[in-house]
Amino acid sequence: MYLYLGINLLGLLVFIGIATAFSKKRKEISWKTVGVLALFNLFLAWFLTSFFVGRNIVLFLAAGFQWVVDVSYTGIAFAFPDWVHVEHMNFFTGALLPILMIVPLFDILSYIGVMPFIIRWAGKLLSKITGVPHFESFFAIEMMFLGNAEAIAVSKFQLRAMNAQRNLTVAMMTMSCVPAAVVGVYAKIMPAEFVLTAVTLNVVNALIVTTLLNPVKVSEEEDNLSITGHKREREPFFSFLGNSIISSGRLILIIVAMVIAFVALVALIDQLLALINPAVSLEKMLGFVMFPFAWLLGLDFGEAFQLAEYMGMKIVTNEFVVMGQAGPIMDTFSRHMQAVLTVFVTSFANFASVGVILSAFKGLIDEDRIYLIPKNVGYMMLSGILVSLLSAAFAGLFIW
Repeated sequence: MYLYLGINLLGLLVFIGIATAFSKKRKEISWKTVGVLALFNLFLAWFLTSFFVGRNIVLFLAAGFQWVVDVSYTGIAFAFPDWVHVEHMNFFTGALLPILMIVPLFDILSYIGVMPFIIRWAGKLLSKITGVPHFESFFAIEMMFLGNAEAIAVSKFQLRAMNAQRNLTVAMMTMSCVPAAVVGVYAKIMPAEFVLTAVTLNVVNALIVTTLLNPVKVSEEEDNLSITGHKREREPFFSFLGNSIISSGRLILIIVAMVIAFVALVALIDQLLALINPAVSLEKMLGFVMFPFAWLLGLDFGEAFQLAEYMGMKIVTNEFVVMGQAGPIMDTFSRHMQAVLTVFVTSFANFASVGVILSAFKGLIDEDRIYLIPKNVGYMMLSGILVSLLSAAFAGLFIW
């Protein structure tokens, strides 16, 4: 164990080193901020995975999400009883249809002011602890609850007032988000305790990685940028709720379409590769590319290669494809493998997210504020992957 723990710790340093090597302005990196963020995340990883209070909080939240998902099956069973009352529900019924209740539930919490209150004060607390600019801290918390496009839309007034470099930082951060409304779905497929740990660690690691890759000096005047948003006339509740439910249905269709298309395309590529060599597949090719990074997470060669295949597949397709494959066989993995795999895939860091983020910025923010974002798609992908690797490495230090 101590050998693999040492490798895991080495991996943590290597991932930070990679971010430093690719930094746009290495001389302007605030190592004090990076150090504080790293120590804070080390504490969070220990607290959430090893300290009995943190473990109980995580398990309580996991049980809460599971309860919400189970309640959602009541509505599904009313419409499709033969889909629910079976020994094993399919992926569409068990994992995706609960979105029809979970997303509106979080939207209602936003409507009555609960979510904005939590986001605002958690962001202020994070900024005070870490020294990160107020808006970036606020946005890190915001994207954890809302998701990438939604967080961009909610913060559009602030983003319009920020320079292009800070908007690039925000774009890089959004590659690592996981909205709270989808956490219940993830927790239905993968170990819920590790999903919730990943969501928390991703917030701080997004700040670490962007501080390293894209250092930005923010003046006191710029740091006082309002994070309260612009008030607008409130939509009638039932109209709001109806729109939320319709949006949830649209989200389910998008996820289903992407999963079907990606799985089919991967199968097609595998069939074409088999014509050249039956032993070659896309998973194996991606596995060779990602193997060094998977091994640095403290796994033996067998599990490291298996993890590397899942990592590559997740980057090329999305997390749902990997969860659908790995979820049913999760019990066959070691506990450390379960943790680092779950934490790594719990994010939106894939090529499809780049398109979503670019579209959101282009539709809401002036071109002179976002011109750096399309030019730095590679940095966005690098940021998302490094955040996932760092989160897996931090969590892996305490789970064996």
